[in-house]
Amino acid sequence: MDEVIDSPTGWVAEHIRRYVETDGESGHLFQGLPTLLLTTRGRKSGQLRRTALIYGQDGDRYLLVASNGGSAKHPAWYLNLTADPDVTVQVRADRFAARARTATEQEKKELWPGMATVFPTYDTYQSRTDRDIPLVILEPSGGDEALDLGEKLEGA
Repeated sequence: MDEVIDSPTGWVAEHIRRYVETDGESGHLFQGLPTLLLTTRGRKSGQLRRTALIYGQDGDRYLLVASNGGSAKHPAWYLNLTADPDVTVQVRADRFAARARTATEQEKKELWPGMATVFPTYDTYQSRTDRDIPLVILEPSGGDEALDLGEKLEGA
């Protein structure tokens, strides 16, 4: 079983710890915003890396914005999932395997306004950078893999 390494950012690591310990009872809503836990495989290290992110939904799909606060660089979690799109997700107590992909230009055009409604600052972040901030779609993949990965996360 691979060890899961939480975000090195102190307040994010604390948020993750509370989320995991309470099955999202404490942490699903962070400052009034819905959050999930995303675990990716490090593109360089091969280690499992977990972070907490604001999310939206489109049917059974989960949506993330790789804003990195409007930085000129993509966040590490986004670079990781572009290298290995098989991820694990925790939403409240539900843990499942998913496949991540960057929204197409047309999908982003349709889905961005909903994400900007969830967190209006995303529009500000996009205006601060020349980088096209990716919108990520997580599609649950189901099957036995979800159970195995869920068990790994429970042991983390």
